Amino acid sequence: MLTASHIDRVVQLALDEDAPWGDITSETFIPAGTRATAVLSAREPGVLAGGDVFAAAFRLTSTDTGVTVHVADGERFSAGETLATVSGPARGLLRAERIGLNFCQRLSGIATVTSAFVAAVDGTGVRIADTRKTTPGLRALERHAVRCGGGHNHRFSLSDAVMAKDNHLAVLTSRGMSVTEAIRAARARLGHTTTIEVEVDRIDQIEPVIAGGADIIMLDNFTLDELREGVTIVDGRAVVEASGNVTLETVRGIAETGVNVISSGALTHSIRSLDLGLDMIVDGV
Repeated sequence: MLTASHIDRVVQLALDEDAPWGDITSETFIPAGTRATAVLSAREPGVLAGGDVFAAAFRLTSTDTGVTVHVADGERFSAGETLATVSGPARGLLRAERIGLNFCQRLSGIATVTSAFVAAVDGTGVRIADTRKTTPGLRALERHAVRCGGGHNHRFSLSDAVMAKDNHLAVLTSRGMSVTEAIRAARARLGHTTTIEVEVDRIDQIEPVIAGGADIIMLDNFTLDELREGVTIVDGRAVVEASGNVTLETVRGIAETGVNVISSGALTHSIRSLDLGLDMIVDGV
């Protein structure tokens, strides 16, 4: 869950980075006490994410600033629609403008792309999930945006879940331990509420992983035919996740192979920020 305290920490860091010793342009050109209103509007359609993050940029810059967000996170909007209105000291609005826009544009871009992936697999029952391929320091925000777009979150961090990937298995097998033995040994050390996910990149790895008691099997970079074969082999004995080079063009075909989850790093690492604009009006002018 994205908390207010986490939003404030991330946004304050961004504000400090952008104006470490103040905004010398606004302080030079804008008379003290000048008040203004700014309108956040959409220049293209999309799904909103980051309304609270946008508001925090202005709230943390000036306590005498009011922000009204007109579209809730997760709601669709049209080009030309007003998304938020901000009123307060003009200097504060100008200082927070870029930071508020940067966050809202990027997060809304993630939500919009995610919603397109979710729509592409409609009717299949497959979940669209993100990965840990997020911007360092922005994971909680970007994963919130994925949820706004109708997607689901994978493990949040390395501390959250057991997920043995190819490099883990390579280390174990080089020491003479079989995959089945390794999974059973891990299971014996874990609490009963912890699930185990194992990544495989070959069909012949599936049965040994199931024999070890894995709860989730990730089929990494499998072809569609291999995915169908993998689903048949697993036969309901574990949750099947597909991953690797998932795009909006390929995701429907992957979903129709019978997998349960499709995870895609493209939801967060390859998105285009949405085109949003913030137009300023000096009060009384």
